[in-house]
Parts: sequence; structure tokens; C-alpha cells
Amino acid sequence: MMDNGPRIFIVSDSIGETAEKVVKAVAIQFNSDITEIRKESHVTDKSQILRIIQEARQYNSIVVYTIVLQDLKKTLEEECDKYGIPRVDIIGPLMEALSKMAATTPKMEAGLIYKLDEQYFKRVDAVEFAVKYDDGKDPRGILNADAVLIGVSRTSKTPLSMYLAHKNYRVANVPLVPEIPPPEELFQISSKRIIGLTADPDKLNLIRRERLKTLGLNDSANYASMERILLELEHADSLFRKLGCTVIDVSKKAVEETASIVIQLLKEA
Repeated sequence: MMDNGPRIFIVSDSIGETAEKVVKAVAIQFNSDITEIRKESHVTDKSQILRIIQEARQYNSIVVYTIVLQDLKKTLEEECDKYGIPRVDIIGPLMEALSKMAATTPKMEAGLIYKLDEQYFKRVDAVEFAVKYDDGKDPRGILNADAVLIGVSRTSKTPLSMYLAHKNYRVANVPLVPEIPPPEELFQISSKRIIGLTADPDKLNLIRRERLKTLGLNDSANYASMERILLELEHADSLFRKLGCTVIDVSKKAVEETASIVIQLLKEA
């Protein structure tokens, strides 16, 4: 893709699926001239709007939005106009036209269409969230997660995140490595939303060696050494204590069993 082509920021106070479909339908007419299409879903406060616009103004950007919450919509439009960023309101003009003819006033409620099958779309959203915030890709997800799973490599963080997502929980997970400081966001949320995952070192050693073999690598690599595993577990235990979070030993537990414990903890939080 061309680096100087426009970047399209899709902003929605719901999932953003409507705007995304419109943008892709139009973008395909321009071959590969669109540098990037970025979707920002569930934008519910002004600070998110300000962050998005500050990022958009660094590029040749267009902001496309489906926002029914009027305060947010006003903020987005004012910020775009302030920096001369072109903006396209996908649903506003039609809503305004219908308001002039319909006997009832619009409910002005975000994501109303999806409540036709609320559980289904909640699950879709949770799965999208789990994918987006898997493996510490973006620590900002920690602040909006129902649960945050932390632990060393091969403690089932990703499969557990996806299982919980299918139970409609928005889950982020963060790998713990001694050489990398934990994200600050972990200290900004309630410890009741954080679940530490640990495992028996012998079990981890076996799993990691098998993982290396699967990748065609030498199973004697440092990643699978007992010394390295013990160092990582000690580092993780120290962080668990500092955060004051619940810790679950997954050594002899199936993902479903661990998920059941997590769900119960979230209900009691």
C-alpha cells in the first residue's frame, strides 16, 4: 500500500460494523490507494475521541463515524474541524431526515440494532476484544477488560481468553517476562479483575520442550530450561503479590475448569 495514501479512522460508540462495511465498499473502488483502515469501537468517552484525533492528525486522514451519543459526536466533529480533518457522518443525515417525518423521536441509544440478538453480538464483541488485546499487544485494553489474565508463557492465557470470550466476557491477557516491566495499566484497575495464572515448573518444562519441537527448534533452548522457568515463575509470583490478585494453578486443570473458577470470581467481585 502507498504510504502517502489516506488513512481512514472508523469511530463508533458501538461495534462499528456499519461504518466498516460502508468504508470497505467505497475503498475497494480505489484499488490499493488506502494506506490503512483503522476501526475504533466502543468509544464512550471524550478522552478516547481526543486520542484518536491526535493520532489521525499525524497522517493524511479521514474520520468516518457512527456515533449517536450527542456529546461524543459534538466533540469528534469539533476536534476534526479544529485540525482540518475531513469527517463523514454515516448515520447522522438519515437520522435527521427521519426525525423530521417520523411521529416519534429517536432513542439516541448506541448499538440499538444489535439488541435484536444482544447475546450474539456481545459474544462477537468479546471475541474481537480477546483477539485485539491478546498477548499484551495493546495494554490499553486492560482498562476496559472484564478480566485480565497474567502469567508466564504456556499457562493457557490465550485459550482461556477465547473460552471466556465465548461466555461473553471481555478478556485481555499479558505475558510476564522478567526483562520487560509489567504495563502500568495493571496498577490502575481493581485487583479483583486480575487473575494470575501459574503452573508447576516440571509441567511447564514439558510443555515448552514440546512447543519447541513443534516449531522445529532444539528443545534444550533457554526458553525450556528449568533455570529459566524458575526465574520466570519467581518474577510472576512477585508481581502477583504486589498486585494482590487471585492466582490459579492451571497445572492439572482443563481450560473449562479454570474458566469456571474465573467466572465465579468475576461474579463475586
